[in-house]
Amino acid sequence: MQGGQVALIALAFAVGGGVGGAVILFRETIALVQFATFGTESERLFAYIDLLPWWQVIGVPTIGGIVVGLLVKYLMPANRPEGVADVIEAGALRGGRMSGLIGVKAALINALSIGFGASVGREGPAVHFGAALGGWLAGSLNLNRSVSRTLLGCGAAAAVAASFNAPIAGALFASEVVIGHYALSAFAPVVIASVTATAISRSYFGDFPAFVIHEHVIQSLWEFPAFIIFGVVAGLVAMGFMKSIMLSSSLADKLAVPSFLKPAIGGAIIGCVAIWFPQVLGIGYGTTEAAVMVSFSLGLLVSICIAKIIATSISIGFGFGGGVFSPALVIGAMLGGAYGTVFTGLFPELSTGIGAYTILGMGALAAAVLGAPISTALVIFEMTNDYALTLALMVVVVISSLITRQFHGGSFFSWQLEQRGLDLREGMEVALLRSLRLQSMLSYTEKQVPLGVRLPDIRIMLQKSDAGELFVVNEFGVLFGTITLADMSEFAFDTELDYLITASDVAKRNPPVLAVDEGLERALTLMRETGEDYLPVVENHETMKFLGCVRQGQLMSAYNRALIENRRE
Repeated sequence: MQGGQVALIALAFAVGGGVGGAVILFRETIALVQFATFGTESERLFAYIDLLPWWQVIGVPTIGGIVVGLLVKYLMPANRPEGVADVIEAGALRGGRMSGLIGVKAALINALSIGFGASVGREGPAVHFGAALGGWLAGSLNLNRSVSRTLLGCGAAAAVAASFNAPIAGALFASEVVIGHYALSAFAPVVIASVTATAISRSYFGDFPAFVIHEHVIQSLWEFPAFIIFGVVAGLVAMGFMKSIMLSSSLADKLAVPSFLKPAIGGAIIGCVAIWFPQVLGIGYGTTEAAVMVSFSLGLLVSICIAKIIATSISIGFGFGGGVFSPALVIGAMLGGAYGTVFTGLFPELSTGIGAYTILGMGALAAAVLGAPISTALVIFEMTNDYALTLALMVVVVISSLITRQFHGGSFFSWQLEQRGLDLREGMEVALLRSLRLQSMLSYTEKQVPLGVRLPDIRIMLQKSDAGELFVVNEFGVLFGTITLADMSEFAFDTELDYLITASDVAKRNPPVLAVDEGLERALTLMRETGEDYLPVVENHETMKFLGCVRQGQLMSAYNRALIENRRE
């Protein structure tokens, strides 16, 4: 084993151990906040809500929304909570680098959101926290892009493993979703980090599956048509769930209130829903377990399924921090329980049991929403220790994922990235092209030409200009126009006008310009449309303050370098 690989393995151990401890701290923080607000640390929160006055059930999420809204406003650079989509973006476009400080801030906001009763999951925030620690370590050690992405994956894998007591699923989740490949050079450290975090977590929480259930045995191959139909149903419900979040987010954006108050409005709505359906509060593991144990009637299963979709959509859309995995498990369990109840009533001799369908629903919904069928199936296996449903789970997971991808276009994380102008489904090359900013490619060698410069000086400047173009600015540094040799043809040999004509007279007004925060794709598109090899870059299209220029060859070189680095494993 080479020295570099030995060092990477050592770092994987460090990341796994650190993230394992961080996940413990994260979960205990959630329990502490929940105890302070609802008076219990239990994951079966819904069982205690009847003991509380109605004003507390509504007031806690509302107050939590105010706290979360203020923290997001003053602590988060992008003025929003962060999660798994940010990890995917960091792995694909930022070389695996993440801020450890932002990771800690995001973890605090997410823990408070869950503790105050928001209908969100804790696994996505844990993945972000773990990945941020791995990405921060890579940045602190100034490691290359490939190793940084591997450590980012180590952090994500360790978080999944510690959260679910699922080391295999953790390793595969990081490879499937974050790193994007299963190369041994990256997979080995990811496995080590995953196993290390699991050991740390088990030493604190114990070695128990998340749900203790009876093993199910598939009764007949004639039941597989029912599994196939259920996979289609689950895929459609998963699409509806994601559409509901999008609708909620769009509604929140249109509200004419300060952004930091929107989580409070969402919290009040969630509290009102919880008066009737307390099962929607928090991560919902207790609700999922009750469904697996067949504790709900058909009507209640359907009602909780709908209520959970509404509560989670409001929570995420209105600005609470948190993930979608746990809510997807709850929705899937309710859907599976309802489907299983109907099927068992119609064909009791063929049915594996209602509890089996709740497990299949958990896997089908979560896989479709997360866009990670392989690792999701393994998470379900490791959470339940029930491998007898392997074939059935594989069928429903694959079908629901295909339905969602075909008719919705991608996962929940894909949609979040699209909202930021990133579409990784078009390929890493296109995403990379869109992600590269012009800030790092600016050329400052071209001098700014004041409005009053005379023709003789303009001729000399043009001869010395690498771009064959001058950028004319006013006294405030605002771009006035450009001058090329073609613009000077009328005055090239007429010296009588040398001291009468100035740069303001010759300059071509309103030239095509780029803003410094625009991407490489926009720059190359504008060059193609205008036929220009050089383009001026301004602060923004409102101020038009001149910053420098970019040239086509320089842009292509920067893209090629980024592409080579991104592909290097």
